[in-house]
Amino acid sequence: MPDVHSLIVARLLQALGGCAGLVIGRAIVRDTAQPQEAARRMPVMNLMVAVGPGAAPLIGGALASSLGWRSIFFALALLGIVNLLFSWRLLPESRAPAKPAQGNSLARNYGRLLVSPSFLGFAVGGGCATTSMYAFIGASPFIFAHQLHRPDYEVGIYPAIVLAGVWLGSVAATRLIPILPIDRLAVWANLLSVAASFALLGGLLAGHLSVLMIMVPMFVFGMGAGVASPAAMTQAISVNPQVIGSASGLYGFAQMGVGAICTALVGMGSNPALTAALILVSAGVIGQTAFWLALRYRTRTS
Repeated sequence: MPDVHSLIVARLLQALGGCAGLVIGRAIVRDTAQPQEAARRMPVMNLMVAVGPGAAPLIGGALASSLGWRSIFFALALLGIVNLLFSWRLLPESRAPAKPAQGNSLARNYGRLLVSPSFLGFAVGGGCATTSMYAFIGASPFIFAHQLHRPDYEVGIYPAIVLAGVWLGSVAATRLIPILPIDRLAVWANLLSVAASFALLGGLLAGHLSVLMIMVPMFVFGMGAGVASPAAMTQAISVNPQVIGSASGLYGFAQMGVGAICTALVGMGSNPALTAALILVSAGVIGQTAFWLALRYRTRTS
């Protein structure tokens, strides 16, 4: 790679391909299953969204320290080739035959979704319920290394504990979705995350800064996010079954947008732990409000 600008362009192209795969994967799940069954399948995909950004630095760090930084790009290229081959040979078309899309259909689909209170409520709520945890993941090196003076080899363990909570929540979601209303499940699960974030904020304001004080609420937060994510996503992309692909893309944009905003905001405070807690509380309240508004609108129009 000749310079940093070429690297940025190449990474942008890589991101476009990665986002396309994520959006198409969600659309395939919804194309091949009814909402209830799709919600049971979504936790696996949501786990990748939540775990990927947290696990990637750990894997990348291990590759860079053992094989050099160039090994990261070789690994990415290898994964891309394997993914391409599997998709080409094993992935059939899942969408039912339809009329060819018109040139302005994408913009029209996005327009319909952006004026749908139900979609906006579940999309904003889903983003706040899930990727707001990027604020904690981004701040964790500063919290544990600088504020709590933990050794460097421990720093990567703590985000992994949160991601373990997400994994447990995703497993729980597959059990809960068949027996509970999907829309209500998103509200109840996010309420658990909101309670955990308030517990974290309360402990920090009381001066109890410790590994246990931080990790117990964050583990519970992760569990709530793991349950809420598939429920919110399924509801969002099921608002209009005719535009599942567009809904999936716009939902993913909301998730990544919330994650980017939360990650950027966490760097503005002088106290990383307190700043992260404030962001999690704010995002949780916004997400809960968005869910309630979506449910209220759906009840009023049904």
